[in-house]
Amino acid sequence: MATPLQDQLAAASPWDFSGLRALFVNCTLKPSPLASHTAALAEIPIGIMERNGMAVETVRAADLEIATGVQPDMTEHGAERDDWPALFERVLAADVLVLMTPIWLGERSSVCTRVIERLYGNGSLLNADDQSAYYGRVGGCLVTGNEDGAKHCAMGVLYSLQHLGYAIPPQADAAWMGEAGPGPSYADPGSGGPENDFTNRNASFMAWNLMHLARILRAAGGIPAWGNQRSEWDAGRHPAAADPEHG
Repeated sequence: MATPLQDQLAAASPWDFSGLRALFVNCTLKPSPLASHTAALAEIPIGIMERNGMAVETVRAADLEIATGVQPDMTEHGAERDDWPALFERVLAADVLVLMTPIWLGERSSVCTRVIERLYGNGSLLNADDQSAYYGRVGGCLVTGNEDGAKHCAMGVLYSLQHLGYAIPPQADAAWMGEAGPGPSYADPGSGGPENDFTNRNASFMAWNLMHLARILRAAGGIPAWGNQRSEWDAGRHPAAADPEHG
């Protein structure tokens, strides 16, 4: 549920975020229709984006057959089924990608790692300016758990996204951590998760910063194509290349 401040910010916003799209990939280990605490936390940024005119899509990766590997389509490499190519089309259609993960043994989920590996497998694809196909898009991260490691998980996820070409705005992650050990998770009665001011603030800041940077990049036509084009580098037109005239 939106807070009065979140409603006020959406109503008074001088910026137009319509036309922008966000994709939230929930990397819980639980298939649908099991309840996901990570999905419950995502309701905060999703609500903010939708109230500001963005189109938001969510997908639960555990509901899909995402094959193991780092090729664009693993059915061409022995897999009987691979739902990744269809999911990747939704990734490319989104201006904002948010990876959501619970914590297991201090690490992001195995499902989240597999999604990142498949993103990496498409890393050789280029846009019309010979940049990484992920250029001009914005990435963020949500984490939930009952054990330490939220910042560690977010660090790895956000590093992976920026390495592939995503732009990462300030404060692009949010998390909720329950008491260490067995106990209520985020959406359980009495957990205090939905009422936690620190988590609510960070989730709100994350949503707004993702929207702001996505809008800026859309208006600018993406990252300027100068000094970051693979074709130029491969052709030897870069500072380290030998001068063909002067040696």
